[in-house]
Amino acid sequence: MSKFHEKKIKPVLPVYLAAAAWLVCGLVLPLYRLWALGLTALVSLAVYLVSARLCPDRYRLVEVGFQTGLEDVDQMLEGIQKNLDVLHKLNQEIPDPELSRYMDRMEQAGRNILSHVEQHPDQATAIRRFANHYLPDSVKILSTYSELVRSGVKGENADRIKQEINQNAQTIAMAFENQLDALFAARSLDISADLTVLDTMLKAQGLAGKDMEI
Repeated sequence: MSKFHEKKIKPVLPVYLAAAAWLVCGLVLPLYRLWALGLTALVSLAVYLVSARLCPDRYRLVEVGFQTGLEDVDQMLEGIQKNLDVLHKLNQEIPDPELSRYMDRMEQAGRNILSHVEQHPDQATAIRRFANHYLPDSVKILSTYSELVRSGVKGENADRIKQEINQNAQTIAMAFENQLDALFAARSLDISADLTVLDTMLKAQGLAGKDMEI
């Protein structure tokens, strides 16, 4: 699902009341006099401080965008997130329990892909087809299924479409999971290379295994 954080919102009423104090004082005091101008400023400040204490700050949830440092990657991740949110909504609308389980797997794999690439934006190129084709095309297909269910369309063609989507849902879910596994396979190769380098350095310094000096 989308990510949110709380944003503090300052109340505007104290500002309006402070401005109103200037208007009221302007009607009863000669503001062209220095003492009157100073008194009005003090009254306005007092009104602002008192009203600010009586009007606490409010908080509102605002959506947080991705910040990988790469604009094109951020845009791609935002697109993935929107499609996954649509997929989640479709899953709630579709009554078929078996299809719903496959859609749960699709969303879970998709969320994990999203989280992984957000943390490792260097792997963004590996999911471009997933982001631009596999995921949006799957959402489009499932949207058609949901539309057929909601509209109550009956007939041979409608039944055939729903049957084909049901039959292919498991394949789509597995494809999403394979995409996620491929990302971790790439990370595994990087880690293996790092471990090899570290092991070589430790052995060179006599700090590994039997070479370690006591």
